[in-house]
Amino acid sequence: MFPLKPGHLPQTTVQNVVFFCRPRLALMELIAENVLKEEAGAGSKKEFHVFFVPRKTLLCERKLKELGVYGTFATIDDYSLEMYPYDSDLLSMEMEDSFKDCTLYEDYTSLYDCAKALMTVQALYGVIPYIHGKGQHAKHVCDMVLRMRLELGGTEVQIVPQIDSLLLLDRSVDLLTPLATQLTYEGLIDEIFGINHTIVQLPPEKFASSSEAQGGASAFSTELRKIVLNSGEELYAEIRDKNFNAVGQVLSRKAKAISAQFEERHGAKTVGEIKKFVSKLPYIQAAKESLGNHTSIAELVKEVTDSSEFVGCLHTQQEFMNGVDTDKVHPYVEDCISKQDPLTKVLRLLCMQCAANNGFKPKVMEFYKQEIIQTYGFQHAITLNNLEKAGLLRVQGNKTYPALRKGLRLIVEDVSEQNPTDASYVYSGYAPVTVRLAQFLARPGQGWRSVENVMDLIPGPKIEVAQEIPAGLKKKRSSVSSLQSDEEKKLMLVFFLGGVTYAEIAALRFLSHQDDSTTEYIIATTKIINGDSWLNSLMEPMQLVPIAEMQ
Repeated sequence: MFPLKPGHLPQTTVQNVVFFCRPRLALMELIAENVLKEEAGAGSKKEFHVFFVPRKTLLCERKLKELGVYGTFATIDDYSLEMYPYDSDLLSMEMEDSFKDCTLYEDYTSLYDCAKALMTVQALYGVIPYIHGKGQHAKHVCDMVLRMRLELGGTEVQIVPQIDSLLLLDRSVDLLTPLATQLTYEGLIDEIFGINHTIVQLPPEKFASSSEAQGGASAFSTELRKIVLNSGEELYAEIRDKNFNAVGQVLSRKAKAISAQFEERHGAKTVGEIKKFVSKLPYIQAAKESLGNHTSIAELVKEVTDSSEFVGCLHTQQEFMNGVDTDKVHPYVEDCISKQDPLTKVLRLLCMQCAANNGFKPKVMEFYKQEIIQTYGFQHAITLNNLEKAGLLRVQGNKTYPALRKGLRLIVEDVSEQNPTDASYVYSGYAPVTVRLAQFLARPGQGWRSVENVMDLIPGPKIEVAQEIPAGLKKKRSSVSSLQSDEEKKLMLVFFLGGVTYAEIAALRFLSHQDDSTTEYIIATTKIINGDSWLNSLMEPMQLVPIAEMQ
C-alpha cells in the first residue's frame, strides 16, 4: 500500500492497481497522472481500479473523463467505509473539512454522510429510540435520518435497540471550547505535536537507546519516533484523560510498582517460583518500555507547559473564559501581534475573546483586523472573512455568555486536578458547553427541562424526537437485560458535527465512569480537532507572487 502522490507509481510487478480515495477533484488529477505515466511506460500493462470512500460522485467521474482516463479503469465503485473505530468508545469519520464546507460554502454533503453513517449504526444495533440535538446542522442530520427511515418503508431489520439515545451536537453551539488549550495528557500531546490517526510523531532525542546516548548527538537517529496511542496500552489508558498535572504522580507510582516486580526475582528460590517469574517477564518488560515512552513524552510536554509563553497564553485564555477584559483590546493579544507570534495563536485568542464577549464592538473589531493585515500581510484578509462567515469573528450581539456560564455552571472554582469530581478538570476549571448539555440530558426524569431557560441562549434549534419502534422491541436492550437490575446504565451515542477535542472526549469518559452515573457515552465525530487544526481548516493559504515574476 502506497500513499497517493504525483508522478510515477512505485515500481512493482503486480497486475492490478487499486486506488482508494476521497471523492475530491484534486485527487482525480493525481490519479490520472499516475495512470497516464504508467500507461506510457515500457513495463507490463496493468489493470486499474478506483474505489471512492465513502461514495463516488458524478463530478469525480466527469473529471476522470475530462482527463482521458475514465475508460482505462476496469472498476469504478464505492467503498462504503463511513466510520473509523479509534477506540472502544470513539468513532471518527475523518472529514476534516466538514465544518468549513457547512459554514462557508453551505455544502451539506458531509451531513448526508453523517446521516448515512447513523443509518448503518441503526441497521447494526437497532433503531435508536430517542434523538436529541442542538444546532442547525444537527437538525439537518436528524431530518435526513427520519426521511431515510421513511424511504425504507418498514423493511428495516428487526433488532432490539442496543443504544438508548442519540445526541447530535453542532460544533457551532460551542465555538469557545475548541479554541481553548486542552489540559489533559492526550489533549496536550495533540496540541503540541499533533495526533494523526492515533499516531504521534516525536523528536527522537528523548527516546535514544543507551548506545546512542553514549555516542553523542551524531549517533541520534534523525527520523521522528512514531508511537501509537490507544487504550490497548494499559498505562496510556490510565493517564490519557487525566489533567497533565496529575500524570507525574501516576508515572512515579508505576515506576515503583515495576521496580518491585523486578525485585521479586531475588525471592524466587524454587523452580516453580522461577518459572512463575519468567512467565511474567514479557509483561513486565512491556510495562517498562511503555513507562519509558510516556515518561519521555511527559518530559517533552512539560518543557512546553513550563515556558513563560505557554503560561501567559493560558492565563489570558482563562481570563476570557471567566469573562474578564473581553470587551476591549487585550494587551496580551496586542503584544502577540506586535511580536509576530504565529498567526494561528493570535487568531485563537481573538476568536476566544469574541466568543466569550458574544462579539466585538465595531471599533475593537476593526482595530484587530487592521493590526493583523498590517503585521501579517493583506493575504490574510480572506482568512478573516472566513472566520466572520463561520461566526468566530463577529460584531457584538446580545450578551448571552455570562448567563450561559452561570446557568450551565461552566466555571468551577478550586477544581481538583489530581482527584477531580467535576468534568471541568479537563480545562482546569472550565466545563465545555457540549459536555454540560450531555450531562444535563442524562439526568433521570429531568433531561434538558432543568435548564430550559438556558437552552434558548444557545444558537440553533433544539431537537427532541422519539422514533417509532415495534412494540415487541421496546424496553429491552439485550437478551440478558432481564437478568440485570433496573439500574443498568443507559447507552448514549454523542455525535459531534464539525469536530470534537480530546478534552471533550475525556470529560465524557469521566462522566461515564462516575459511581452515580446512569449513562455510558460513546463518542462519534466528523473529525478529532484542536484549536490549531480547526482554524487551519478555515484559513486560505495564498502564495504571494513577486512583482518581477508577474511582468
